[in-house]
Amino acid sequence: MKEYKSYFRSVVDAMQGYVPGEQPKMLDLVKLNTNENPFPPSPAVLGALESFDGTMLRRYPDPMAGSLCAAIAEVNNVSSNMVVAGNGSDDILTMTFRAFTAPDKAVAILEPTYSLYPVLAAMQEAKVIKIALQEDKNFAMPQDILEQAAPANILIITRPNAPTGNTFPKADIRRIAAEFDGIVFIDEAYADFAEDNCMDLVHEFSNVIVSRTSSKSLALAGLRFGYAVAHPTLIEGLNKLKDSYNMDMITQKLAEAAIRDQEYLQTTVGKVKALRSELAAGLQNLGFKLIPSQANFIFAAPPDEDGARAFAFLRDHAVIVRYFPGETTGKYLRITVGTAAQNKRLLDVLGELYK
Repeated sequence: MKEYKSYFRSVVDAMQGYVPGEQPKMLDLVKLNTNENPFPPSPAVLGALESFDGTMLRRYPDPMAGSLCAAIAEVNNVSSNMVVAGNGSDDILTMTFRAFTAPDKAVAILEPTYSLYPVLAAMQEAKVIKIALQEDKNFAMPQDILEQAAPANILIITRPNAPTGNTFPKADIRRIAAEFDGIVFIDEAYADFAEDNCMDLVHEFSNVIVSRTSSKSLALAGLRFGYAVAHPTLIEGLNKLKDSYNMDMITQKLAEAAIRDQEYLQTTVGKVKALRSELAAGLQNLGFKLIPSQANFIFAAPPDEDGARAFAFLRDHAVIVRYFPGETTGKYLRITVGTAAQNKRLLDVLGELYK
């Protein structure tokens, strides 16, 4: 065989790829590591799947996902030309980084946050400005966030934040949008579980992009659908950069069914919030320190602040949560809110460790 040599760009050789949450195949596992919804999708989604005309698969899908975008616009009280749909919110992020980052256009992100952001920045050879959240204040944003982010062309704010689960005052987001000279991208993957959201800011500020995913509240992690809402000029630019036919025909149909069933969404979200409260109380009874969560997970430090030990013990007992090594994050576990039975199993196992 011809001797291998790399033909990749040097930045690709040097970069680290995104490491997704583990998807183990064990059927008897309590899986609380990737913030999936413990409840099934809307029955309307399954109905749409059953009624889908498979003969239509011979044709290309609507490249602009027009019917789906109309549904998104209706639910969010915006016009259709303010919406772009993607193959998961990661697809939206990829478009965004293509549009607004480059070797001479930096991105500012909070730390800790979603670990895909630096990977997308590396693809663009863009500088990453990391702005540390204040752990001693439950991971609040620093007062000087605007000063730290000033050199960047785009500021990414995940609200509620991942992996910490806390949110940031909406008044602060509005002030940042007004004063930051660049794009303010608000990743609202977990917004349906929070007390409020920033979707209305797209009517106030032409530099704001708000993204949503179907993987959490809509229980469609296996489908891959996300979207962004912004000023029409921003959406027009993102559409130039999206992959052709980036959303298949089946996804468009099923996603629209999910989006339109807002009653089921609110019912499911209410159940998850109730389970979140119960799980939080159980963890506190075991001596865990909790970051106040407005997501469908809890970021919690065990009594000995040894996240690695707790993670390994749970894994040995067929309970999987997410652990992020690091000086700050290594103290914690990120625990997805599961069913009542799953949460009880988690607490029972942790009770054996922290007697």
